Amino acid sequence: MESIFALLHVVMAIINFSSTNGTLCSLRGEPYFCSLDFRAFQFSQSLIYAIEEINNSSSLLPGVSLGYKIYDTCSSTAMGVRMAMALINGNEDSILNEPCTKPAQVQGIIGETYSSVSMAIAMSIGPFSIPVCLSDKRKYPSFLRTVPSDYYQSRALAEIVKHFGWTWVGAIRRDDDYGNSGMAAFTEAAEQLGICLEYSLPFFRTYSQEKVLRMIQQIKSSTSRVIVGFLDTWDLEILVHVFFEHNVTGYQWVGTEAWIFDPELAALDKYNVLQGAIGLAIPKTTVTGLKDFILNIHPLKSCKYALQNDTENLPVCTGKEKLSDVENTFTDMSLMPIFSNVYKAVYAVAHTLHNLLDCTQTCATKKQPDPPTFLEHMKMVRFKIKDGEEVYFDKNGDPAAKYEIINWQTSKEHQHEFVTVGLYDSSFSAHNRLAVNMVSIVWAQNSNQVPVSVCSESCPPGTRKAVQKGKPICCFDCIPYFWSNPHRDECIKKEIEFLSYEETMGILLTAVSITGAFMTIIIGIIFFRYKNTPIVRANNSELSFLLLFSLALCFLCSLTFIGRPSEWSCVLRHTVFGITFVLCISCVLGKTIVVLMAFRATLPGSNVMKWFGPPQQRLSVLAFTLIQVLICALWLTTSPPFPFKNLKRYKEKIILECQLGSAVGFWAVLGYIGLLALLCFVLAFLARKLPDNFNEAKFITFSMLIFCAVWITFIPAYVSSPGKFTVAVEIFAILASSFGLLFCIFLPKCYIIIMKPEKNTKKQIMGKLPVN
Repeated sequence: MESIFALLHVVMAIINFSSTNGTLCSLRGEPYFCSLDFRAFQFSQSLIYAIEEINNSSSLLPGVSLGYKIYDTCSSTAMGVRMAMALINGNEDSILNEPCTKPAQVQGIIGETYSSVSMAIAMSIGPFSIPVCLSDKRKYPSFLRTVPSDYYQSRALAEIVKHFGWTWVGAIRRDDDYGNSGMAAFTEAAEQLGICLEYSLPFFRTYSQEKVLRMIQQIKSSTSRVIVGFLDTWDLEILVHVFFEHNVTGYQWVGTEAWIFDPELAALDKYNVLQGAIGLAIPKTTVTGLKDFILNIHPLKSCKYALQNDTENLPVCTGKEKLSDVENTFTDMSLMPIFSNVYKAVYAVAHTLHNLLDCTQTCATKKQPDPPTFLEHMKMVRFKIKDGEEVYFDKNGDPAAKYEIINWQTSKEHQHEFVTVGLYDSSFSAHNRLAVNMVSIVWAQNSNQVPVSVCSESCPPGTRKAVQKGKPICCFDCIPYFWSNPHRDECIKKEIEFLSYEETMGILLTAVSITGAFMTIIIGIIFFRYKNTPIVRANNSELSFLLLFSLALCFLCSLTFIGRPSEWSCVLRHTVFGITFVLCISCVLGKTIVVLMAFRATLPGSNVMKWFGPPQQRLSVLAFTLIQVLICALWLTTSPPFPFKNLKRYKEKIILECQLGSAVGFWAVLGYIGLLALLCFVLAFLARKLPDNFNEAKFITFSMLIFCAVWITFIPAYVSSPGKFTVAVEIFAILASSFGLLFCIFLPKCYIIIMKPEKNTKKQIMGKLPVN
């Protein structure tokens, strides 16, 4: 049976390991030794278990066997890169003076759990397009992962911190690619969520004592009570002792999956430095049969040991020992989720080979695919492992980011327990991806209350935020709304300014507004009393009464601008003003068109009036008004006006005003009114010299001239007026333009009706121009 060597690389602390299917090799005949790490040995056994399971499978890669070579980088980036290049070039020698397997084309490398070495390997072998089982595809085009990217983990940690209300936190990061890149992603996400970092300190286990002491002093002098740890277990083993020695306890730790679920670290934390820690862990899962496989390992059959000189006091292995009878790190299965990821990585390589070799009953070809082809197919692989979990990679080569939220709690026997208190799933919407059971969490110092970690407490009512100079936005002072009195010998409450009904200006504007509405009603009564007289009937009485009604509303709408701004008044004042003025101008525009049409109707053979009779007049007014209603509805739907406290215009007082919400909406309302007014003015101007004794077009021209002049001068005055005078200017423009329309159009008629009744005859009104 031909053997295809899909070279699978587990970079863990595994020494002198060999088996029938794989060989541990040295580089150029130079053996290297590291201390035995049981965890790393467990990971290697997970890989071997997956390969043996695949080789015994009749459905996956039938007729083909996978081979492997396992190396130990000793957590050295340089060693990892050397090994990767040697593997690709075939420059390995056996550490046991045995020939290594025949040179084979490497199909894939399974990297170590820490990103730093894997990132270096990925950059080194990227040009060869050999899959390494990081998300930046520009730097790491051949990197795929079965563990969620640290980028997603960083964002998840930031969302957890925000969820608990911590806006002022510290951070300690491992001083390598894993810690620095992870903390950079966390910082970016934290800033978007309004979280500030008081400090972000690098740490590595080789740091000098002086450097570590400086870090400790900075933490002790800080005010934040939450520490985000982008570290691994080895770093924290050192920090736990250092923190206890310097009495740096009681902090709320937030951790990554690299250490939050590690029982060894929990056992070492005898001083409860990390008590109440909360963080992210890979969801619990199992690989059927893997536990039995690991516990059935016989040391003498699985390992070969280099002989040492001082072996007198060491117990002799018989080879009959049972690991199931031993309780140590190796027999602990708590990291089964990580074993599962190793298992899935091997199966991803196998399924890719299966697809490429076109395996049905047996593989059609034994020719190994070239690395670029293998990489492209591996990106698209999608399969289910035997326990039903689906495995696939997204466009960045990452799996879906799903985490359990773990809380360190202390049992009655004073043992650490890892309690699942929530879930995080990045595939859900932003509002639903985080779910936490707050009641079940035990915080630092065995507290049931959520720790408080803010730079500044929220400002109470009656005060405002003022950012502290040279500090992040999370740090601010709460400045009361008070000001110094003229003698500067006591503080007085800041004056709140708005146009009220009690002040002189408000009283005058209210009186003028009510007077204008009252005068409009009186004129309406006069017109109703004399509705059958020629002057009222000749000037389109229906449009005249509708115009008087709209003018009364225009006068009264100015009252909504007076008084303390509220949500309803801010919405009402601009919309009512816009709709009533359009109704008013539409009536004037209708009257103007009637005058023009009436003149053309006197020409021989003209029947133009039938096209603009009373039904058409009503329809035109309704249509013009509905357009303004639609504009106002869009404005209120998208961004309506709202009450606002302006603290910036004056230091000594607070201006209560209505913000426009959408400035586009406000100017659209004004612009539409101006457009109708301009059209009305042009038509009235064209009809001003029509031959009759009482030419209404002349009075409409004067009224529109006043209207346009008022609103043209309103714009610069409105923009430049301070405080409550802005509102006063707007009210003045409303009243002035309303009085202009009322006086120019209706007072001359009232004068004839009351003072010159002898002129209120059909003969006098018609003059040279008969009116229908």
